[in-house]
Amino acid sequence: MQRLCVFCGSRAGKQAEYAEQTQRLGRLLVARGLGLVFGAGNIGLMGVLADAVLQAGGEAIGVIPQALVDKELAHAGLTQLHVVATMHERKALMADLADGFIALPGGYGTADELFEILTWSQLGLHDKPVGLLNTAGYFSSLLSWLDRTVQDGFIRPHHRSLLIEATDAESLLDQLAQFRRAENPPKWLNDQDR
Repeated sequence: MQRLCVFCGSRAGKQAEYAEQTQRLGRLLVARGLGLVFGAGNIGLMGVLADAVLQAGGEAIGVIPQALVDKELAHAGLTQLHVVATMHERKALMADLADGFIALPGGYGTADELFEILTWSQLGLHDKPVGLLNTAGYFSSLLSWLDRTVQDGFIRPHHRSLLIEATDAESLLDQLAQFRRAENPPKWLNDQDR
C-alpha cells in the first residue's frame, strides 16, 4: 500500500478522543510511509487529519467538489488538491487514488462513503481493504446492525468480513497491511437468492 483514503467527519464531534485518535492516525500514516487521500476539507476531523499528516511531513491529497471550494471549505496547504464537479466524481477519484480505505467517526457523508466502497468490494469492483476505526465505541451499534444483517440473511458472512475493525489505529493499520482478498470469493448472489 502507498496511500490510504480516509473518510471522516466535517465536524470534530463532542468527545476529545475523536480528534486525538485522528491525529494519531495521521502521524502513523506518515511513520509507515503511507500517503493520505481524503475529502480535502479544512474543518472537523478532515482538517485535524490533514494537519497531522502535513505537520509530520507526509503527503495529503484532497479531492473536493467545486461547490465546496466555493464555500471556502478546501484545505489550502495540501500536497495536491483535485477539484471535481460532483460528489460522485469525488468518491470515484478518491477510490482510484487509494490502495485501501478507513472510516473514522462522521455523519451521513462518512456513512455514504463507507457503504459505497464496501458495496464495491462486495460486488468485486475492487479488492482493496476497508477498515473502520471504532473510536470510543462510536461504531459499535452499526457493527451490531451489520451482524444482524448476517443473522437475518441479508449479507453473507464472507462479505461481512470485508469490513476490518479495530479500536486503535496501530492495530487497524496492521490488519489493513495483512489483508488478502480470497482468490475466488463467493458470489454476492446465487440461484437461491434470485
